[in-house]
Amino acid sequence: MELTEQAILLQAPNPAAAENGRKLSKKGSFSAHRRTEDGTLYWCECAGSGKNPYRVSIDFTNADAPTCRCSCPSRQFPCKHALGLMFEILGNAPFEVAEIPQDIADKRAKQAARTAKKEAAAEEGGGPAKPKKPNTAAQKKKLAKQLEGLDMAEKMVDELLTSGLGTLAGSSAQTFDKLAKDLGSCYLTGPQTAFTRIALTVRTVQKDPAQADAAYAEALRLLVALRSTIKKGRVFLEGKLEAGDYSAEDSALFEALGGVWKLEDLKAIGSVKENVKLVQLSFDVSFDEAKKEYVERGWWLDIDSGDIWQTLNLRPVKALKYVKGDDSRFGVLEVPALYIYPGEGDRRVRWDSASTRPLTAEEQAALPALAQPDLAAATKLVKGKIKNTLAPKFLAVLVPIGQVGTVGETGIGSGSASAAYVLEDAQGGRILLRNRPEDGADHACTARLGMLPRAIPAGSALFGLMFYDGRDKTLCLHPYSVVTPDEIIRLQY
Repeated sequence: MELTEQAILLQAPNPAAAENGRKLSKKGSFSAHRRTEDGTLYWCECAGSGKNPYRVSIDFTNADAPTCRCSCPSRQFPCKHALGLMFEILGNAPFEVAEIPQDIADKRAKQAARTAKKEAAAEEGGGPAKPKKPNTAAQKKKLAKQLEGLDMAEKMVDELLTSGLGTLAGSSAQTFDKLAKDLGSCYLTGPQTAFTRIALTVRTVQKDPAQADAAYAEALRLLVALRSTIKKGRVFLEGKLEAGDYSAEDSALFEALGGVWKLEDLKAIGSVKENVKLVQLSFDVSFDEAKKEYVERGWWLDIDSGDIWQTLNLRPVKALKYVKGDDSRFGVLEVPALYIYPGEGDRRVRWDSASTRPLTAEEQAALPALAQPDLAAATKLVKGKIKNTLAPKFLAVLVPIGQVGTVGETGIGSGSASAAYVLEDAQGGRILLRNRPEDGADHACTARLGMLPRAIPAGSALFGLMFYDGRDKTLCLHPYSVVTPDEIIRLQY
């Protein structure tokens, strides 16, 4: 890893920690600067609130994932002292060459032994280590409890669909909150979240009747997806019980019912791709009111295959200061092993380690060519994906730009008439460019296309979310970034 300011910010658990580390460096809180001759280890002391300074070090033995150590009691990782030491290194502070401290040498030896043991186990087994064998009795009990929860959820869904969504206004939000809590006790966090969202729509209708139509539409979407999850989930769980197979499966239902994927599980089902080069097309942050967590989402383009992946960094409000934040990334991310979540379209990915490097001019120039052939091909792809009731009602796409302009006027979702942006491809196919209502006002960026400092050059592509807008039954595209042969112009972050 090349130590740059951007790299330091990406290491920080949150912006405040990085800024506090920078302040420690600026005010001269560090002393006794030392480093090894090979430059793989830096250490020093940092003045704290107590009488004795903190001992802080950064080990670059694994350059892509440096190990930070500090004697402070902070639960943040890396702490502000380790981040401050990074700024000291970046600022070319005078580090004296010295012998590695014995305590760090011992820790290095233990870490090397653990790594060697894992590698030996992988070679002996002919591949990556398999996940631990599950406790079959506990798993059987869990599946039975999940089936019991599905019965409760199905009864409530059927009652709502039978009585009509108009009854939501007279419903008690607490009823859905209680059911959501009960479903959590049944290990059904997916349906649990869905009922929490329904409770939010009830409160929306009761607080502001003017929003009833939009709230009812959202509730109906949730109920349709829930009904499908319940029916397919019951078959899925009963099949696992009958077969006595309690392991994670390559199925979107596993996560839809509340399962949590571990990297070793994804390895076990072979959902991994090696030596991948990624470029981030866009980054955004939203708040999930139902889960009370911030969702930091990155959209990535595989520059070899043209596949589009997404990363999700989930930061619950209760643990916000302890969960490392994500940010916009620039350049090429080289990933030795890319772990891919099951599903159809917009598949989530994770990785253990990765390194960054600048994007070459040749690589940048080749990015627009990775777009769909035309709008017709993109539209066909999207329609095939979003018809799945378990899938989101949008799909990330990269489409070629013939030209972007405005036509007519529209008052959809704006309160007043405004120009409608339209993308046209080289074949004359057109699609409306429109902000996705569910993304909220903070993601409204379509109008920024009119603020570009110059015309979009030929051979460019547009990245965004293609979605079905139920307000006027139109397939639209929410633009996130413009990919030209020379640069990626982000319309959001």
